[in-house]
Amino acid sequence: MRTAHSPGKHRTRAYPDSLRTPPAHRRALLWACAVLLATASPARLAAAPPDAKASSPAKASSPLAVPARAWAVECANNEILVIQHPDSYLRYHMHVIDEKGDQLRDQIETPEGSIARVIERDGRPLTREEDSTERDRLNNLLNTPNVFARHIRREEENKRLGISLLKLMPDAMLWSYAPGQPQLSSQPSADAPLVVLDFRPNPGWSPPNLESEVLTGLEGRVWIDPRTRRLVHLQGDLIHAVNIGWGLLAHIFPGGTVTIQQTNAGGQRWIVDHIDERLTLRALMFKNVRQRLVFDAANFQPIPTMTYQQAIKALLDTPLPTH
Repeated sequence: MRTAHSPGKHRTRAYPDSLRTPPAHRRALLWACAVLLATASPARLAAAPPDAKASSPAKASSPLAVPARAWAVECANNEILVIQHPDSYLRYHMHVIDEKGDQLRDQIETPEGSIARVIERDGRPLTREEDSTERDRLNNLLNTPNVFARHIRREEENKRLGISLLKLMPDAMLWSYAPGQPQLSSQPSADAPLVVLDFRPNPGWSPPNLESEVLTGLEGRVWIDPRTRRLVHLQGDLIHAVNIGWGLLAHIFPGGTVTIQQTNAGGQRWIVDHIDERLTLRALMFKNVRQRLVFDAANFQPIPTMTYQQAIKALLDTPLPTH
């Protein structure tokens, strides 16, 4: 089943790993856009200036009566819960278009990490051979805990990077209220108007590590729910080239774009439900490569806590969609 954002069939050429964005750095760019405040490492998230601390958005009589940066600081704290989501687990469909092609996955979250089963490719049900390969992969994870542990280590590394990146954005960017406070057409029934902020690189800020270098070329606009102080939508543009590791690890060309959308999946649980990332880069001094990632999540179902083994068995026991 396709999501409302699904762009239809799209094939992306696959490239060797050596020509793809280094995973940590690509994740850095996504978090820098996907999570309102994003990329880098050691930083002081709550070190807001006195006026921002004294005028917390939660206590202000008017959402626009406080410094714009105060929204960034508070939203960054809340966005960490989007990554960690303690004691909240979901099952949902995830539609991904990337270097591996066009896949629809059935995904289950567990305390040990997420598990997914591919259930469609290129908009069609899996063939018998494809399903057999996918079942073998899941059974291998079930029977070899060390393989699953490696998968989880990568997932946890990405989470740690995302959280550390979130902590830098309030200082890495200059924040201002968007003129006219333009609202999203997709939010006509919101309880209150969204708070709309523009951000651009802070020329007085120096990235503390490789992952944070991408922030120096990013500008854009974010929409925040004033009631929950959660990121609803983000649009980011790479306004000038960014070198990671003096260009030896990667050179990201200007003109790249990232769009991020988040939704309330029920209760206090928020989740990223749409990403559209388009980049042109040169990784490890090889030829230029255009990369695109489209991600859509839907059909969220709260589930009880389960082990990853139970999640794998639940995925294997679920009939594949037929259409």
